[in-house]
Amino acid sequence: MKDAISWSTAWRIARRDLNARFRGLRLLLVCLFLGTGAIAAIGTLTAAIENELAGRGQELLGGDMQVSVWQRDLTDDERAALREYGRISGGTRLQAVAQAGVNTAPIELKAVDDAYPLYGTLTLQDGRSVGAPEEGQAWLSQGAIDRLGIEVGDSFVIGTQTLAAQGIIRNEPDRLGEGFQLGPTIIVRESFPPSAGLTTLGSQFRSKYRVAFDDAEADPEEVAEEIEGRFPGNGFEFRTRDNAAPGADRFIGRMGEFLTLVGLAALVIAGIGIGGGVSSYLEARRQSIATLKILGATAQDIARIYALQIAAAALAGTLAGLIVGVAVTPILAAALEGLLPVETGLVVDPLSLLVATAYGLLVALVFAAAPLLRAREFPAMALMRARVAPLSRNRATIRWVAGGLAAIVAIALLTSDRPLLSAAFLGGAALALLLLAGLGLLIRKVAVALPRPANPLVRNAIANLHRPGASTGALVTALGFGLSAFVLLAAMQSSIDGNIQSRVPAQAPDYFVLDIPRDRLDEFDRIVEATDENAEIRAIPSLRGSITAYGPRDDMQVVAELEELPDGAWALRGERGLTYSDNVPEGNTVTQGAWWEEGHSGEPLVSIDEEFAEATGLEVGDYLTVAVLGVERMARIASFRRIDWDSMGFNNVFVFSPNALEDAPHNFSATIEIDDAAEQGPLLRQLVQSFPSSSVIEIGQVLVQARTILGQVGLATLAAASVAVLAGLAVLLGAIAAARAARTYDTVIFRVLGANRRQILTMQVIEYGILVSILAVVALALGSGLAWLVVTQLFEFDWLPDWGEVFAVLGAGLAIVLAFSVVGSLPLLRAKPAQALRAL
Repeated sequence: MKDAISWSTAWRIARRDLNARFRGLRLLLVCLFLGTGAIAAIGTLTAAIENELAGRGQELLGGDMQVSVWQRDLTDDERAALREYGRISGGTRLQAVAQAGVNTAPIELKAVDDAYPLYGTLTLQDGRSVGAPEEGQAWLSQGAIDRLGIEVGDSFVIGTQTLAAQGIIRNEPDRLGEGFQLGPTIIVRESFPPSAGLTTLGSQFRSKYRVAFDDAEADPEEVAEEIEGRFPGNGFEFRTRDNAAPGADRFIGRMGEFLTLVGLAALVIAGIGIGGGVSSYLEARRQSIATLKILGATAQDIARIYALQIAAAALAGTLAGLIVGVAVTPILAAALEGLLPVETGLVVDPLSLLVATAYGLLVALVFAAAPLLRAREFPAMALMRARVAPLSRNRATIRWVAGGLAAIVAIALLTSDRPLLSAAFLGGAALALLLLAGLGLLIRKVAVALPRPANPLVRNAIANLHRPGASTGALVTALGFGLSAFVLLAAMQSSIDGNIQSRVPAQAPDYFVLDIPRDRLDEFDRIVEATDENAEIRAIPSLRGSITAYGPRDDMQVVAELEELPDGAWALRGERGLTYSDNVPEGNTVTQGAWWEEGHSGEPLVSIDEEFAEATGLEVGDYLTVAVLGVERMARIASFRRIDWDSMGFNNVFVFSPNALEDAPHNFSATIEIDDAAEQGPLLRQLVQSFPSSSVIEIGQVLVQARTILGQVGLATLAAASVAVLAGLAVLLGAIAAARAARTYDTVIFRVLGANRRQILTMQVIEYGILVSILAVVALALGSGLAWLVVTQLFEFDWLPDWGEVFAVLGAGLAIVLAFSVVGSLPLLRAKPAQALRAL
């Protein structure tokens, strides 16, 4: 048996035959460029943000550990316990309203002590690095300055006290760690809230203490457990430097997973293009392959030569994708600056680039293996007759494809924070490929079984679907994935827009008002009704407390002794809003048990959210123990409720009978809905003047923030999904181009037999019209199904697609397919029969 040529000899032959501009392999280049570039950019950006969060955890939190409690300050003993571990900085956080002249602004008041900040630097726009302001002074964010219409040096009022604006905040080091805010920030000295009457007994405020450990090696989680053990049931909430910004962590994790799935989708779609591109390339090289075999080249020689050519093109496409992926990262970082902690300079993450490279090359291997192995095994004479005797399939392909797919799945699962999600996506992609492949086979079989139409153009168009060498299977797969990508993008984007435009503003009151003294509720109602007699006011008692134990009375589970909380039992973590009522709250439905009678005076009762009950295994008749301002109270569970969480009204997991909580110090909270024609400015000013210690929150600002955040999510999904659509478009055009190349012979024969250009184009349009009509239904199901998973399961939004927009985008995709099928056929009409037949 003749020995195979060496790899160096194979490379010399491959290099001579390989066009410098990769002619014939450009589809492979484009597909790998798009897919690899997307994954490289996504991985690099995500890694940069995660590294920044991890590296700046102390600064973002403001300490190594944070302890917070509601409605009280820490006791001397509690502060002394924290000082045993290092330096501490304490202060208060609460919602308030600032007023300057006729202008009012709901703000987030941040009271700090002389030790603030323990980590990082608080800087002002004039360049000063500062700490806590002096008595009677404040640092204001630009948003607060703008809303109040004042300048540095001017005075304004919060509560019962006047302050002077002494600087505009440029950098608040722990801003991201503070979480979502309901107004612009104003920083004051720690003594200000009590002096302004904002922290009276029952007021809704939070005390936060940060600790900078003396021992840099101390484990914050272990310290938190020690503190919790020394003060059980004191309502502490802990955060550590390793979890400095949980909201940002969650957002980044979800977006990173989605974007990675988009990159994988782009590569899967690109793989289809790679398979088609390699098939077309080897088809164009069939005479060269046949000549090499006639001159003595073995099947292994052929495999080496063309595998090296394809590998060179794959490496070039992958490398270009990596370069562009790294290059666009600073642009993406600049767009996120101020929202997330990420440097805007060039970032290179070796692991992300390695993963992107592995994905690209493995996808190229999987989808190029089949056509390459077919060309390797087929005899020379058959290669010469490839137009009428197409290359057969090779069983060795299964081993190559299976191995490559296994490696892709392994990488996806090992690098994912949610491997089940990645596995589901890859399984869905594989199922979609099988479905489309089966659909292609079914279309061929149905086309064979159909009766022969009398119209010769229709007859020949249908015959093109099943004739020997027909590219129906490749076209169905490529067009199906491409059109599905269009539907995916439209359904996702319109659904997110639907959440922004429809759900968010539809169910919101005009104002939330916190800390209304319980003995002044009638006065509050009179002020609101004087502005708008038709105003809807809903006031409820407002308390804070933490669940310390739950379960059957003789076998209660102590929360502090749990190693980890049950899944979905988030209400056991820290303090939660509590209320009491004689009646079932608006928007709630009792699903099990019964509500108590008005004026109930017996055993204290509580109604709980049915989802919380399911997570904790509670039953009607079990008990809860809740700590309110350090006093434990027990209540029997009387009922479960279903809560309408979409409403922006008051939604409490726990609602007690009045006799359980009404003797505890507390204030009331209220929502106000006024007539659209009523002026809101006078009402806001009157409430601030009459209730200086209360906090009035304009929901309009909150909705603007929510729309902005959702809009950014929508923009990110649009940009990311566009990569998959571009890959789908490239594959779509490549499949049409490959089919065009394979039809030169057919077109020439038709022309020799007397067909004119109009007839040939009509046959092409009929053929593609049949395909896209079938694929439109399949793409609608695949694309909308995947969009539903992303929107509802990954982002946890409501499924609100605009079907008119979805159908319009799908229709545009179908028009593109038909247009390019016609445009792609025009070069065939210019082919000279004699020249084309000699080339076959």
